[in-house]
Amino acid sequence: MRYVYIALCVAGVAAPYYFFVPFVLEHGLNLSLFMRQLMATPVSSFFGADVVVSSVALWAFIAYERRKRPVRLWWLCIVANLAVGVSLALPLFLLLRHSSEQAN
Repeated sequence: MRYVYIALCVAGVAAPYYFFVPFVLEHGLNLSLFMRQLMATPVSSFFGADVVVSSVALWAFIAYERRKRPVRLWWLCIVANLAVGVSLALPLFLLLRHSSEQAN
């Protein structure tokens, strides 16, 4: 599973940034334009809301799992979630949790 999680981390960065980098190159870090475009249609609003709820669910999952067993560097998943999204943060947390289990 370790290699699956690593591959998902790579895909979790590559896929969203494939779309985000051209936006930044054209508009810079214009957050107001980013939010307007994100909420421009009902379909894009659906995906935006889904990501926000998924992020909150992931943070709750991380908090719960950390109480059950120690996970080294768990905070990197929060940083990854804020910098990239759930697509990186979730497989990264699963990788870290898997690695922590293997170490014990």
